[in-house]
Amino acid sequence: MKGGKSKTESKRADPKLSVNKKGGATAKGTRKPAKGKAAKDPNKPKRPPSAFFVFMEEFRKQFNKENPNNKAVSAVGKAAGAKWKTLSEADKAPYVAKAEKRKQDYEKNMKAYNKKQEEGPTAAEEESEKSLSEVEDDDEDDDDEDDDDE
Repeated sequence: MKGGKSKTESKRADPKLSVNKKGGATAKGTRKPAKGKAAKDPNKPKRPPSAFFVFMEEFRKQFNKENPNNKAVSAVGKAAGAKWKTLSEADKAPYVAKAEKRKQDYEKNMKAYNKKQEEGPTAAEEESEKSLSEVEDDDEDDDDEDDDDE
């Protein structure tokens, strides 16, 4: 190639492909949560699993007994999905019933949780929320100090 740039040279010169070593873009996993977003309540009941996930609980135990050397989560999921598709409605019925029962329990727990939330937080909970916000403010100040070093 006379007088022209090779493909690798043109790629190196492209600013979109360059790697930022300091500042600028951040990695996906290091992003901070939005300031306006509220923290999750650890006392809030978890959503109930679907019929497929109820099936997965039993299938996972059985699959691990039959394949003790297989540690890949994806392999278990693929095998379970394939088996779930082959099951008839009658075979799925017990899992659907268990999922429906868990859903009813969840709804009952959510009603109790929402009722408790309407009553308002206790004095101890308010104090812990205040201390959390103070700690978050301190963390933000520390981040500013790190930026000055660069």
